[in-house]
Amino acid sequence: MTVSQLQEISAQLESPNLRDRMVALANLRNVPAEDAVPLIKKVLDDESLQMRSMAIFALGIKQTDECYAILTEILQNDPDYGIRADAAGALGYLGDNRALEILSRAFYEDTDWLVRFSAAVSLGNLKDSRARQVLLQALDSKEEVIQQAAISALGEIKAIESVDSILRFAQSEDWLVRQRLAEALTNLPTAKSLSALKYLEKDNHPNVAEAARIGVKRLEEMGTEG
Repeated sequence: MTVSQLQEISAQLESPNLRDRMVALANLRNVPAEDAVPLIKKVLDDESLQMRSMAIFALGIKQTDECYAILTEILQNDPDYGIRADAAGALGYLGDNRALEILSRAFYEDTDWLVRFSAAVSLGNLKDSRARQVLLQALDSKEEVIQQAAISALGEIKAIESVDSILRFAQSEDWLVRQRLAEALTNLPTAKSLSALKYLEKDNHPNVAEAARIGVKRLEEMGTEG
């Protein structure tokens, strides 16, 4: 992209028209991170929450050295819970393992379930085994979506020693929880995982049964014995 095109986008990001600003931000999709991030920063404090949300997501995709510091600042200090949740999510996309501590703290300390949900999802995205203890505590959350996120994340970080802890969700009334369990067990190759997946293959919800069928096939190909 030429300098003049970048200048045009920069000017458009200052338009009083929200649609113009949103189009300009979207036009940064194919711009290298070094050129895009300074422009994204122009709308991080936009009057529109939707615009701010888009900008924060963009920082998780357009990765430069300063993105981590910007996102952690937003996660820790922004008054809007939706924006904090966006920052937690973007930190997961960033894939910087320094975020383990800040995401763990957000899970323990933030009062809003959406932020805690995003933190749990991102802890899985980091693929860092040190997140295991936080995620095991997340299994005890009152919100089923957080339980789902924790189950998925334990699979993502391949926490094989957590199999016993997640198997209790095989009887969950929520089919999405059971589906997340089947998907997680697929990443945790143990005899108990395979047995549980064979049980879930008979689930009365087709999504759960299909996820379990895929899991059984994969674990049997790996040579896991049930």
